[in-house]
Amino acid sequence: MKKLLTISIVAATLFGSAAHAQVTVSDAWVRATVPQQKASGAFMQLQAAQDSRLVAASSPVTPAVEVHEMAMQDNVMRMRQVPAVALPAGKPVALKPGGYHIMLLNLTRQLKEGDTVPLTLVVEDAAGKRQTVAVSAPVRALNAGAPAAGGR
Repeated sequence: MKKLLTISIVAATLFGSAAHAQVTVSDAWVRATVPQQKASGAFMQLQAAQDSRLVAASSPVTPAVEVHEMAMQDNVMRMRQVPAVALPAGKPVALKPGGYHIMLLNLTRQLKEGDTVPLTLVVEDAAGKRQTVAVSAPVRALNAGAPAAGGR
């Protein structure tokens, strides 16, 4: 009886997590820093199987990670923390320089080109269930940016 109960709990857990928003991550990267620089950005493409939201992130390279947006406000480009980024079902969402991105604040070390930064993204589905997505983002050169318009 105990074995059957255990199998039922495991099955319920597996099927329950299948209801969570499955999120794929591609082209993840982090911008390199100079010595003593305390912040950098992480960028990537996200795509969710069902309507979801990116609600948080974390990384062992810093105690503070925030989801941010760059946007024009009163004819001035401003960066601000946002509570979430919508991930519409089946549509790719770019986290990129000059738009939505993940800020790594109070860095504990310099991020050098060729390093890899582990990130954990927290995604919430429409029912409020959360899942984490592990990302391993390579560090690109300090002058790396978004692909030029019309090309890569």
